[in-house]
Amino acid sequence: MFKQCALACDPRSGLVAYPAGCVVVLLNPKKNRQHHIINTSRKTITALSFSPDGKHLVTGESGHLPAVRVWDVAERKQVAELQKHKYGVSCVAFSPNGKYIVSVGNQHDMMVNVWAWKKDVIVAANKVSSKVKGVSFSEDSSYFVTVGNRHVKFWYLDHCKANKASAPVPLLGRSGLLGELRNNFFCDVACGRGSKSDSTFCITSSGLLCEFNSKRMLDKWVDLRVNVPEEVASGLSSGAFLTSSADNTVRVWRMDDWTQTHSPNILSQVRLTSKIRILFSSETRTGIRTICVSPDGKHLASGDRNGMLRVHDLSSMKEILKVEAHDAEILSLKYSKPETGLKLLATASRDRLIHVLDAEDDYSLVQTLDEHSSSITAVRFAGETLEKMISCGADKSIYFRTAHKTDKGTEFRRSHHMVRKTTLYDMDVDATCKYAAVGCQDRCIRIFNISSGKQKKLYKGSLSEDGSLLRVQIDPSGQYVATSCSDKTISIFDFYTGECVATMFGHSEIVTGIKFTSDCRHLISVSGDSCIFVWRLSPELTITMRERLHRLRENPNTPPSKTSSLSQVIPESSKRPRRRWSHRMGSLEVMVKSMLDLTQLETFAPKKNPSCPPHDRERQSSLGLQEPVVRSVCL
Repeated sequence: MFKQCALACDPRSGLVAYPAGCVVVLLNPKKNRQHHIINTSRKTITALSFSPDGKHLVTGESGHLPAVRVWDVAERKQVAELQKHKYGVSCVAFSPNGKYIVSVGNQHDMMVNVWAWKKDVIVAANKVSSKVKGVSFSEDSSYFVTVGNRHVKFWYLDHCKANKASAPVPLLGRSGLLGELRNNFFCDVACGRGSKSDSTFCITSSGLLCEFNSKRMLDKWVDLRVNVPEEVASGLSSGAFLTSSADNTVRVWRMDDWTQTHSPNILSQVRLTSKIRILFSSETRTGIRTICVSPDGKHLASGDRNGMLRVHDLSSMKEILKVEAHDAEILSLKYSKPETGLKLLATASRDRLIHVLDAEDDYSLVQTLDEHSSSITAVRFAGETLEKMISCGADKSIYFRTAHKTDKGTEFRRSHHMVRKTTLYDMDVDATCKYAAVGCQDRCIRIFNISSGKQKKLYKGSLSEDGSLLRVQIDPSGQYVATSCSDKTISIFDFYTGECVATMFGHSEIVTGIKFTSDCRHLISVSGDSCIFVWRLSPELTITMRERLHRLRENPNTPPSKTSSLSQVIPESSKRPRRRWSHRMGSLEVMVKSMLDLTQLETFAPKKNPSCPPHDRERQSSLGLQEPVVRSVCL
């Protein structure tokens, strides 16, 4: 299965463009600066190309009734919207004379359209019978070439230029003469320039570089050889994070390299300089569901969709544990806090079971809990001197348990059990281990007191009127809580007042994991669109979090910076509190610092992660994604 990739460069300015979700990243490598074009339709951008003068950029997108959009690069605004494809656009290109745009539909659309884009009309069209992966115009704009699976075809425009009819004329196409290479997958194409303007160059998925002559005949080819560098072991350090993906990989990323301003390879600050570390893979491609790093940074635990639990030693990258822990996918993993004197790992699954393992005793089984009646979406430890465990699930229940010492060892016993009227999708514990924030199907955040098990507050966790909260994450200081909603947006709320301080979007599919960085400067998000976004938090948010962290270190019982508290209990049946969300939005800005798309950066990787929504198995299968779905991120 081949992945859709897109990358364009303006030869005049050197500006590089690539898609990340529903965003186009415009990178100036000379100045090491990024700008962004946001597709407000929130559809995944699948293809892009600069105009010959570099003033415009054309993009294609996926989804039902996708548009071919033309953008002013300097203003980063849309100037044209061309809509005729039905199911998705796989390739777009400007003609060298700037008059035409060619767009090719994906394998479900199969249309090739030639647009007189300034007039918003199709001058020629035809169908293709193969999956197309690349398109390129000849230097004189008289024809263009498409390539794909067993497909190299030359399309001629001479008869189109004289056409003055309102309806498009049939586009004339002639197949390339492939000879003995007719069974190859041709994945990209470039028409020659200058002295080579009569030649067309193609590359195959097997690594063959092919040249076609002016008679469309395959003239010569060469087998490209690539030396793959050995992977370098990189231990986890500050500025590093991990992500897991549906392609059975865990990838290590470093953020500290972005602060370098004199890098010899400026592009490395977009793709990062750390090496990919494929920790495990299999022919079955089960997909990693969630990961978690032990507090001492020595072990990485991962759970896949078949219920397999693996533990790797991060210093040697060796697998030290592999066990079929559950009968269904593992949805949540969590290590206990070292302050309690216990080193435990909890695993929660769709099979309704929680296993507690002793990390100090070769991950031997300590206890199995079977109190939930449906999928367990999140499990967390919350202890300072006495270890506690909290779990929530699709049965709308949240269980609070306390560890007890027995003759047989440690045993968790239920202390409280609360049932809500909505599904509980995710949960996080604040820095003081006093409160748990739960993200719910009704888009509300419910705050529970861990000691009493009582709900202390309820407030809206999304500005949207549709969707469900899939992820919640509290910052290291406990001052703010970030949420991801199924409408693809991310929001940040004051943990104590419920006031929305920031909201943003850029992913084109649901956000499956979010995580604040330990320096309180960034928020990392991962998504089903295969993208990793690093959002730069506004200075006001960072300062507030750092001040509270300082106070917590001096006095763990320090009150929040706000005068409000969690003393008010809001009845479940009451209406959601109405708040004026807009008065702080103007002064607090959340910006994308960098975007990394795994469809393009396949040889580089990410770090830590929360788990992904319990129902995304059905969601992902309906999307038909070809790229690896990034499911979680952790620090």
